[in-house]
Amino acid sequence: MGSSARIGVDIGGTFTDLVLAADDGRRFAKKVSSTPDHPEQAVLAGVAALLDEAGMAPGDITAVLHGTTVGSNAILQKRGGRVGLLTTRGFRDVLEIGRLRTPGMFDLTWDKPKPLVPRNLRFEVHERIAADGSIVAPLAEDELATLCRRFADAEIETLAICFLNSYCNPDHELRAAEIIRAARPDLPVTTSVSILPDQREYERTSTTVVNAYVLPVMASYLIALQDGLRRAGVTAPLFISNSNGGLAPVHVAQAKPVMFISSGRAAGVAGAGHMGRLSGISNLVAFDMGGTTASASLIKDGELARTTEYEFRDGISTPSRFIKAGGYLMRVPTVDVAEIGNGAGSIAQVDEGGLISVGPHSAGASPGPACYGAGGDRPTLTDANLVLGYLPDQLAGGSMALSVDLAAAAIERHVAGPAGLTLIEAALGMRAIANSNMSRAIRAVTVERGQDPRDFVLFAFGGAGPNHACDLARSVGIRTVVLPPEPGVFTASGMLDAAVEYFFIRSFAHEPGRIDPAALRLTAVSLRDQAVRELREEGFDTDAIHFGFELDMRFAGQDSELQISLDPFADGLSVDDLNASFIAAYEDMFGYVSSDGIESVNLRMRAHWPIAGHREAALRRNAKGSATPVSQRAVRFEADAGPVPTPVYDRHGIAGPVEGPAIFESPDTTFTIPPGATAEPDVHGNLVVSFRD
Repeated sequence: MGSSARIGVDIGGTFTDLVLAADDGRRFAKKVSSTPDHPEQAVLAGVAALLDEAGMAPGDITAVLHGTTVGSNAILQKRGGRVGLLTTRGFRDVLEIGRLRTPGMFDLTWDKPKPLVPRNLRFEVHERIAADGSIVAPLAEDELATLCRRFADAEIETLAICFLNSYCNPDHELRAAEIIRAARPDLPVTTSVSILPDQREYERTSTTVVNAYVLPVMASYLIALQDGLRRAGVTAPLFISNSNGGLAPVHVAQAKPVMFISSGRAAGVAGAGHMGRLSGISNLVAFDMGGTTASASLIKDGELARTTEYEFRDGISTPSRFIKAGGYLMRVPTVDVAEIGNGAGSIAQVDEGGLISVGPHSAGASPGPACYGAGGDRPTLTDANLVLGYLPDQLAGGSMALSVDLAAAAIERHVAGPAGLTLIEAALGMRAIANSNMSRAIRAVTVERGQDPRDFVLFAFGGAGPNHACDLARSVGIRTVVLPPEPGVFTASGMLDAAVEYFFIRSFAHEPGRIDPAALRLTAVSLRDQAVRELREEGFDTDAIHFGFELDMRFAGQDSELQISLDPFADGLSVDDLNASFIAAYEDMFGYVSSDGIESVNLRMRAHWPIAGHREAALRRNAKGSATPVSQRAVRFEADAGPVPTPVYDRHGIAGPVEGPAIFESPDTTFTIPPGATAEPDVHGNLVVSFRD
C-alpha cells in the first residue's frame, strides 16, 4: 500500500504557496505565481507540480487544506455581489448610523466608509419582536411577495435579512427566508440568525451584510476549485482555513464566507504558536509579509490572541477592540491580527509635496514588479530590495528571473527623479518607509495593547517577512528574531496542524450578580446537543469532538465584553470564580478594574477535532547544502555607507552560528541579516537571530 498525503495551500497576492506532507514523513513545498483572475488555476498547477515531485497520484491525497484571500479581496476591491438588505420597518439606516463614532478623534479628513448596501437597496417589512422574544407585531407575509418583485427589478444578486431582536426569537427571519427562497430559488439568502444570533443590531446587520456581499464570489471560486480538483483526480475532501486559525468543510465556507475573510492569515499565526510551543518560546509576535500585505499578531504565554470582532478597512486593519468605526465590521471569531497594505509588491510613488509613499496599492502577480519583466513599469519594494542587493537575480527556486536594470529604470523614472535623489537613496528610502509602515502593525498588537515588545520574540515568515524582520525588530526594541525552516510557505504549512472547528453562540444575558451557574450548565448542554446533532447529520464522528466554552462578560454599563474560558460542567463552578477570571483578564487588557457589577451576555462554544492523525513530517533538506558560503553579493545596508560584500549561504546547510552580514537563500525565500547580528539554527530547524548591539 502506497503512502498518502495532505496538501496545504495559501493564495497570496503574488505567489500561491503549497506544502505536501506525506504520512511517511516526507515533505515538499512549492511556490507558483498567483492567477488573480482565476485563483484556482494556480492551485491546480501547484498541486500537479507537487504530486509529480513527490511521485504520488491524485488519489493518494487524503485532504486539501486551503486558505484564500478571495473574500477579503472582494471587499477591498468592491467586487462582491449586488446585495440587498431586508430589515424591520424603521431600521433601514442601521448601517449608516453604525456606532456613532470615528476611529480617530482628531482626524478631520476621515471619510466614513460607504455601506456595502446603498440605501435604495435596503428594504423594510412590517414585523416586530420584543427584547424578551415575544411577538409585538406579526410578520406581514403579504408584503414579501411585493418585495420579491422589487428585488428582481433592482437586479439584486444576494440578500441579507436582519430583523430586530431576532437573536432571541428567530421565527420571523426564518419564515421570511423560507418565503423568499420559495419565490426566488435563484437568490442566495443570508439570515442574521444563521450567522450571528447576537443582540447588537448594528454589529449583527454589518456581519450579515458582509456575508451576503462576498457569498457569490466565494461560492463561485470554491465551486471552480472543487471542480478543478475533481477533474485532476483529487477526490479528497476540501477544508477551508477560517479567520480563527481552524478549518471547516468547504460547504460551510460557501454558506458563511464572513467566517473566512481572514482565511489563511490566521493559519500562519496558529502555525507560529505551534512552532513556539515546540521551541519553548511562549511570547511571540508573529509577523507575516507577503506580496500585498503585512500583518502582526501577538502570542502571549503560548496562547494566540483572539477576539470576536474585526474591522476590514483601507490602511491598517485591526480588531476593533480599541479602534472602531473605521471599516466594515464583522463580529466573528478571529485571530487578533493587525494588517497593513505593505508587501513586497507594494508600489512606490512621489506625491505632489515631493514625499515618497509605499503602498497600499500592489503590483500583484500580474503584471508584478518591474523587475519581473512581465509588463509592470511601476517601482515596488521588490525592485528596491533587488537594487540594494537583498534579493538574487532569481526567485521561487529559479523559476522566475529578475532584472536589476528594469528595477533600476522604474525607480529612477518614478521615484529618484521626481524626488531629486540618487537611485540608491531612493531605494533605501523606499525600504525605510515600508519598514516604518509595517512597524505600525507590530506596535498595534503590542504597545497599543499595553504590551512591551521587548518582552517578545519576533517570529517572521511569508515570502518577504524574513527580509525585513531584523530592521523591524530593531525599530521596536525586539532583540531576537526567529525564522522558521521554510518561511516562504509557512502559512500553507500551518494549515497542516490546524483542527476542524465549528462555532455556536447562545444569548446568556444575566444582570450583575445574578449569573446562575445552573442555568449556564443547561445552556451549555443545549449548545453541545445542538452541535452533536448537526455534526452527526454531516457525517462527522462526534465521539472525537472536543468542546470549549467561553462566556462573554462585562462591567455593567459597558457595551463591549471579554471572553472568559470556562468549564460549565466543572464541580463547584461559582459566580465568584467567573468574576475573578473576568477581573484578571480585564486588568491584564486595560491595566485597571472597575468597582461596578459584572454581567454576562453570551455563551460561546467551539467544537473542534483534528483531521486524521499524521506523522510529524520533516522538511526536505537540500543534500548539497554547505555550511560555507556558496557565493557573495554586495548589499547596501546604510545610506551613508558603500556596498558591503556579503556572503551567501544555502539556508538548509547551516549547522552552526553565522555572523552578519549574511544572506540565506532557499527555494521559498531569500533573506539577509545585517552586520551586528548572529544567526544560529536550533533543533527544530529555525534560524534564531540575535543582535550584538
